[in-house]
Amino acid sequence: MSTIKELDAVALTCDLPEHRLARGDVGTAVLVHGNGVAFEVEFVGYDGHTVALLTLERDQVRPLQTNDIPMPVNWLRRDFPAKI
Repeated sequence: MSTIKELDAVALTCDLPEHRLARGDVGTAVLVHGNGVAFEVEFVGYDGHTVALLTLERDQVRPLQTNDIPMPVNWLRRDFPAKI
């Protein structure tokens, strides 16, 4: 498995509905914990605001791959609770 370094783009490998994030959403690893066992990952909206800053374990993220295509997935999130 590829090494994730600070400032690498990463993709979620699972849904995190409590944060309104879905598998495939892209964030930036802003801090690496313990040789890559966990990461602080920032998810940013298109307008530049931070959507979430989370500590995620290695199995919750993966490095981006050359065949990854960004895709807005808001239409898939109909079952996510609305933000208050």
